[in-house]
Amino acid sequence: MRFSLEAAMGPIFVLIWSTGFIIARLSMPYVEPATFLLWRFMGVLLAMGILSLIWRPVWPKWPLAGHIGVAGALLQFGYLLGVWCAVRFGMSAGLAALIVGLQPILTAWWSAWVAEHVTQRQWLGLALGFIGVAFVVFEKTHFVQLPLASYLLIIGALLSITLGTLYQKKFCANFDLRAGSLIQFAVAVVLTAITVALFETGKMVWNWPVVIALGWSIGPLSIGSVSLLFLLIRKGTATRVTSLLYLTPPTTAVMAWIGFHEPLTALMIFGILLTMVGVLIVNHKAQVSLP
Repeated sequence: MRFSLEAAMGPIFVLIWSTGFIIARLSMPYVEPATFLLWRFMGVLLAMGILSLIWRPVWPKWPLAGHIGVAGALLQFGYLLGVWCAVRFGMSAGLAALIVGLQPILTAWWSAWVAEHVTQRQWLGLALGFIGVAFVVFEKTHFVQLPLASYLLIIGALLSITLGTLYQKKFCANFDLRAGSLIQFAVAVVLTAITVALFETGKMVWNWPVVIALGWSIGPLSIGSVSLLFLLIRKGTATRVTSLLYLTPPTTAVMAWIGFHEPLTALMIFGILLTMVGVLIVNHKAQVSLP
């Protein structure tokens, strides 16, 4: 039984992570993006603050705490707001997941570029990834015409999570993840509150889709996935989780097809698979060639 539970942790983590795009799709008709995220971040911060009394995290000193906050602004605020705003403008959950799924490619490619180790195989993986996304975008245009703002926002989310990953790796790679998460969510609360005050009304329709989306976002999606990550790291299987995250785009696409009847054609499936292959190629080579 112990072996079965440990073996299931990785897939469960990926399934929960994939629901983030579905939750955005579920709640966006009833609430503005930053307003929902403000409620989500405050709920997570409150819950994790209470749990910290049990966790007893090791708090970082300045300037490490400042670097963690900057990374949180990119990874939490910039990334999630970009995704949710793109969905608000009409982008499907599956397409949003696929585009931000290019993050491992951009991260590995940029690291290789800085180290001057870009190989032909990495260029091939990069090309395959973007061609795969192009196939899906081309097919999507047959079903719905998305505004340019939707694509710009999701690209902004992609760049935000990529820069956030690189920044955290360079300036604050080692810290207590429990304390770091609290710092990052606190920064996200402040930035999101400013965004709501400047650009949104702050109103939210309290119905079952919104309540379910908010509860799932605070509990299983934020706290649950973080807790699973702690367990996986403790058991030395973080590399496996990274590999399983490549399954996020197809998992989200299937969920959206079942839950919202988002179209899923043969060309889309081919594009998703092509993107996944590109991600695998880039990251496999990066792990081998980079020190």
